[in-house]
Amino acid sequence: MPFLPVLLWTDILIFSLLAVIGAGVFYIQRKPHLRAPWLHVFTRKRGVIAIMVLSVYVSIGLLDSLHFRSALPAQSGSDEVHYDSHVKSVFDVLVTPLHTQVEKTYSAPFATRLFSREMQMLDGNLTHGYPPLRYGGRHLADPDAKWSDISERIMTSSFWALVTTLAIMALMVVEFSSRQKKSTITTAKKWLSGESVFPVRTIYLTLFLILLVSFNLIHLGQYYHVLGTDKVGQDVLYQSLKSIRTGLMIGTLTTLVMLPLAILLGIAAGYFRGWLDDIIQYIYTTLNSIPGVLLIAAAVLMLQVYINNHPESFATAAERADIRLLFLCLILGVTSWTGLCRILRGETLKLRESEYVLAARALGVNGFTILHRHILPNLMHIILITVVLDFSGLVLAEAVLSYVGVGVDPTMISWGNMINSARLEMARDPVVWWSLTAAFISMFILVLAANLFADVVRDAFDPRMQASR
Repeated sequence: MPFLPVLLWTDILIFSLLAVIGAGVFYIQRKPHLRAPWLHVFTRKRGVIAIMVLSVYVSIGLLDSLHFRSALPAQSGSDEVHYDSHVKSVFDVLVTPLHTQVEKTYSAPFATRLFSREMQMLDGNLTHGYPPLRYGGRHLADPDAKWSDISERIMTSSFWALVTTLAIMALMVVEFSSRQKKSTITTAKKWLSGESVFPVRTIYLTLFLILLVSFNLIHLGQYYHVLGTDKVGQDVLYQSLKSIRTGLMIGTLTTLVMLPLAILLGIAAGYFRGWLDDIIQYIYTTLNSIPGVLLIAAAVLMLQVYINNHPESFATAAERADIRLLFLCLILGVTSWTGLCRILRGETLKLRESEYVLAARALGVNGFTILHRHILPNLMHIILITVVLDFSGLVLAEAVLSYVGVGVDPTMISWGNMINSARLEMARDPVVWWSLTAAFISMFILVLAANLFADVVRDAFDPRMQASR
């Protein structure tokens, strides 16, 4: 085989989660009372913008979760196939120029020369200047003419982004018209005038902006380092995109660990009360009294000691980094469920005294049936909003933990490691600002989209908001 598939633990978990989400979508489509709130999410402008932005991040994360090892050239006289120890992903293949075009050291965004002066031989004379980059702007006959070349490429990419958006719009109009048995002109006028149930104009505007940024980054990234390079000459745009998977893993896998504990213990404590409530309160009060950073640091350092003492258990560096990422998600999940558990306990204490719950108990309905049919559905809006907000907090927590040295493996590309390496760069003169800025902007867009999505979901699933509509 030309490649050997590699299944990391986090890859298995994230695709398992994707399968569960797919099954959930199929189930929701068959239930009108569940489908209605989600349709409301898609009718809000903020909702569709957040979903489209999050879809881009998720797509990059999934492509970066398909790992493999390339086959090495066959040795003469041997039929045995050996594979490279370096684990790649499908995303690495798609962005090969960004991954392979490594410079000597720092270079600014769109630069054609290094950021630092060096001694170099020029026309037989030894001079102290800025050496040209090996890849950035090498296609230019005159490096000083780079801005006209960049402007031309931006105009070309923007044109194709517009054409692609119009083509997608035309295909969707034709498809919708054929299903509704209406003329395409009538459907197009209805959409452009904003008479549709869904915010079609917002959808297409967001799609155009996404394609505009994507096409320009793809086109310019082949000829320039759009966001510059770091100390070892690696493209900062590649690092920013590669960090998306790490951020998504921290947010989603930690939520998977935290959510069952919070829901089961919170609802049980609020509904059954008594000695069970006392035990659960004692557990989460004790956990809250332990400094979270110290607990995480101790657990991660213990795992690191095990990894160093048992190198034979990990075939590649990617597997070592992956097990540390998984362990970090587990520790974060164990330490972050207490807040949601406390909220669900308080809300369950109120719901258990509601008339419909009292009536169900008077009729002899089983307690677990009451929890499943009456308590849990009325807590879903709280669970959803808390989960998405916790996701945002966990993405930011990874940056903080990596900054203090107890986050993901230093060899794994993440926003936290980018920020950690940029702290010394900010003390330089002139300042190397682009690594920190790229990590900040990438993280900011993801967290902002998640928070907007959480806000819309809360409005859609909150029973009081539904009653007011």
